Amino acid sequence: MKISLFYEFALPRPWSDDDEFEMFQDGLTEVEAADKAGFSTVWLTEHHFLEEYCHSTAPEMFLAAASQRTQNIRLGFGVMHLPPGINHPARVAERVATLDHLSGGRVEFGTGESSSVGELGGFNIDPADKRGQWEEALDVTLRCMTETPFTGFKGRHIEMPPRNVIPKPRQTPHPPLWVACTRPSSVQMAAQKGIGALSFAYTGPGPLGERVRGYYQEFEEKAAPTVPQINPNILAIGGDLSMMVARTDDEAVKRLGVGGGFFSFGIMHYYMTGMHTPGRTGVWEKYLDAVKEDETLAYGPGRGAIGGPETVREFLRGYEESGVDEIILLLNPRSHEGTMESIEIMGKEILPEFIERDEKAVAAKAKRLEPVIEKVEQRRRPLASPDFDEQYSFGGLPTGRGGKFTASEIPEAMAEINEGRVQAAARLKEQQQG
Repeated sequence: MKISLFYEFALPRPWSDDDEFEMFQDGLTEVEAADKAGFSTVWLTEHHFLEEYCHSTAPEMFLAAASQRTQNIRLGFGVMHLPPGINHPARVAERVATLDHLSGGRVEFGTGESSSVGELGGFNIDPADKRGQWEEALDVTLRCMTETPFTGFKGRHIEMPPRNVIPKPRQTPHPPLWVACTRPSSVQMAAQKGIGALSFAYTGPGPLGERVRGYYQEFEEKAAPTVPQINPNILAIGGDLSMMVARTDDEAVKRLGVGGGFFSFGIMHYYMTGMHTPGRTGVWEKYLDAVKEDETLAYGPGRGAIGGPETVREFLRGYEESGVDEIILLLNPRSHEGTMESIEIMGKEILPEFIERDEKAVAAKAKRLEPVIEKVEQRRRPLASPDFDEQYSFGGLPTGRGGKFTASEIPEAMAEINEGRVQAAARLKEQQQG
């Protein structure tokens, strides 16, 4: 089992002017340490308008910075939202591919639909359309990454003419593909498509084991991939997966404080039961009030990788025995010093044995899946793509409103450039004659 880190970049109020700056700088320092410690991947979510709960609105920016301070750790979008009103598929392909080059081919491409009222409503997306938008956008994005040129698409939600989208990813044909799975049916869908499942796990390693077995059974029996490169993997995130490691259990719990439960509370607030006034509602304050009424909302021992080395080791072994391929440990808000010590202890005392076992497990899994993948590939349904019209071309000035409007800024700029060229030539001639 691989062990990775997950950033929401929660930032509880009250805020100072430097808080967001320090949050990102601390995060880069932590990722640099995690790379040296041996963590597999750093996963970064994308959310919009979910203040306090998640300030990770442009994950590709942070991951690009992290790519320049690390050597081996993989860089995961966990996830990038694909509805085109949030991220146009051509822009997704460009940004993911660019990061793949900057990082030397270390990108994990996690995708999702978006689920909160704040985000869907903020971008005027009808929740009834979000699955269809994700499916169309996924196909278009992968075609933009792999076709030279992209030959065009006209669907219900996306329409785009032929263009050669550049750069292409460093990993060919594209980085490993994942999808966020909050429900068992989503895990089945991921398996059927041959996509990695970013599976939320709120009920512990026992039920997770059933989900893992179900994923691989569905993959073997029903997978009919359309994506160019399959990625049969399932990982676990969420619920009881916070991380705070110290020399003793008591010290770890003390450093964790009440913050470990803020992730789950934020989900309830923004996705289910809360009412939010932008720029006014105090989410952390509401969380603290809720903890006073029910102390179980705050994580403690047994609710994550929390404790001394032996406690955390045993906790992680339980998930390893579930058969999950990777586990993502959530970092506590405003706990930089504790996080740095956690990363150090994990690297020195816990990760080495898991890394050693994972290398053997990956080799055994590859051998076990060989005949399965052969059957799956026989059921492959390639992405539909229109033939490219070799006579197609584009050019000239942009026009609109039935040809009555023409963008004039470029001709005006070119006229200035030409005038400058004429004046420069005249000055040069005067100098030569003088």
